[in-house]
Amino acid sequence: MQMQGLVAIVTGGASGLGEATVKRLLGSGVAGVAVLDLDATRAAALVTAAPSRVLFVQTDVADESAVDAAIDATLARFGAVHLVVNAAAIGAPSKLVSKKGPLPMASFDRVLKINLYGVIHVLRAAVPAMLRNAPNDDGERGVVINVSSGAAWEGQVGQVAYSASKAALLGLTMPLMRELAEHGIRVCAIAPGLFDTPIYDAAPPGLKESLIGQTLFPKRMGKADEFASFVDEIVRNPMHNGRNHRLDAGMSLRPTG
Repeated sequence: MQMQGLVAIVTGGASGLGEATVKRLLGSGVAGVAVLDLDATRAAALVTAAPSRVLFVQTDVADESAVDAAIDATLARFGAVHLVVNAAAIGAPSKLVSKKGPLPMASFDRVLKINLYGVIHVLRAAVPAMLRNAPNDDGERGVVINVSSGAAWEGQVGQVAYSASKAALLGLTMPLMRELAEHGIRVCAIAPGLFDTPIYDAAPPGLKESLIGQTLFPKRMGKADEFASFVDEIVRNPMHNGRNHRLDAGMSLRPTG
């Protein structure tokens, strides 16, 4: 799919991998990007940089009605949706049993509502709009990219909820691809490994260094734009479809940090 004229929705687009994706898409010449996030302060900088091509809609993706309204706002502003990148997620460390007792189900539910239900909320609202797009020469109408995690395979101790939610996204890829293929909509997932994003700003001292010590090559954390570059590649190359792509420089995390 060509970037020129494309309209994208990026959840979690105000920071981290989502923000890098928004910037990459704008640099690639898209017509518009709707940023669905809760952080109005960080999103303001994106809007200021490209006011005619960036729409910020403050959205809790766990809220179905809020997502519906955000998609409606996107269509009202840009007239179409061609690409969805579901990057919104939370971590919420959680053991099944800790010193405080069994895992609080409210905490588990919140992670699943954002990381998994949030994806479904966006897709059920955005894909019908994609179906209305005029197909290109390949018959392509849209692209869906869900952001999973290496934790889907190698979750660390304390990632019960997070790993479960990210593994569920991998399970969505094949049935969604098979359902939407006849409509010219491609579906992929990216499972990033260790990337340097603001999520580590509040990490305990030494955690980043410990994680980097587990890497093989390159001996560093990934850069957010390296993730965004792969999003760009998937959109442009129509042979990417129905696959869960690991983007982690071959790293496997230890059971604990």
